[in-house]
Amino acid sequence: MKQKLTVLLTLAGILGTTAVVGAEDLVEKVTGYLQKDVKIIVKGQDSSLTPVYIDGKAYIPVRDAAAKLGYTVNYDEANKEIELNEAADLMRASGVIVNVQAKEDGSVRIELLGSTWVILTADKSTVIKSLDGKVLTAADLKAGTQIDAEFGPAMAMSYPGQAQAVSINVHADRLVKEDTIKEVKQTDDGWQVQLGDSLVLNGGKETRVMTSQGEALKWEDLKAGTKVKAYYGPFETKSLPPQSPVFLLVVQAQAPGMGTPKMSPETAQEYRNLAWSQVKEQAAHITTKQDEAAVQIVSSKEVGVLASTDEQKKLLADVQAANGNFVTVTYNTDQDELLGPLTAVFDFNTKAFIGFNARR
Repeated sequence: MKQKLTVLLTLAGILGTTAVVGAEDLVEKVTGYLQKDVKIIVKGQDSSLTPVYIDGKAYIPVRDAAAKLGYTVNYDEANKEIELNEAADLMRASGVIVNVQAKEDGSVRIELLGSTWVILTADKSTVIKSLDGKVLTAADLKAGTQIDAEFGPAMAMSYPGQAQAVSINVHADRLVKEDTIKEVKQTDDGWQVQLGDSLVLNGGKETRVMTSQGEALKWEDLKAGTKVKAYYGPFETKSLPPQSPVFLLVVQAQAPGMGTPKMSPETAQEYRNLAWSQVKEQAAHITTKQDEAAVQIVSSKEVGVLASTDEQKKLLADVQAANGNFVTVTYNTDQDELLGPLTAVFDFNTKAFIGFNARR
């Protein structure tokens, strides 16, 4: 039977485990015994630390012990000093990576949606591992990957927030499908959502349902005709249509009854910047300052937008079919009495430019 020993560590005690004798910068050779049958309990929890007994005293590795106690270790080789600092408080989030962008410096920008909505930068300093302990790199992260992340301690006050990822644990690569809901029904085990004629998703307590901006929704909010992106599986049944458990269901366009979506001041300014790039050729007639344009979220049924390209026309039709929302950015001009204001229209979810509202 293993012995159980609770070791109370002080700062001096931790430093003492280095077995370095400071007198005249000499190093003393010592002999010890690795005591594998002794447990080290840290803050009431079992640990993987194994003590070494030297002259009847128990010693444990300074770096491993410090990590268990919430310290970081810095070694000053020139001065032969080991410095312990309290670890910074990190923030944590779990969910699915919904977007990945590679940067020129080799890092990646990931958009995480789940317990929160956040933009994280993962680079060479980020510790990335699979659940079985395999070391991964930022290049292994992709849309649909389910992760737990630690990030911070600093976060940019943007919307969503942005921070440096310190560590990422990869759980699984979920399948991704974007489609329109055909039917939603409650079952004895939870909820069931049919996407078109090709897939049936089974949701339970662990399933998150939310908007693309991280706002939680209820299953009852989902309606036939709502466009969603599902992160599910990764396994499907061989039935027709196949069935699979769903981990995250993201509403791509607001359906009736879900309420009015929200917009932060930062997002409104982003739309102003996007709109200005579309209207700058008419800047000579615009009387509204660039940063003072009115920004509104409106139903796709309430705009008289004139789409020009086939891509814009298709997006317009898709959003209207799903009872989605648009964002309008309106400028007054010196031609308002004759033509009315100039209004640029964007898709609420993708920020894609669709066209201008018809003027008088």
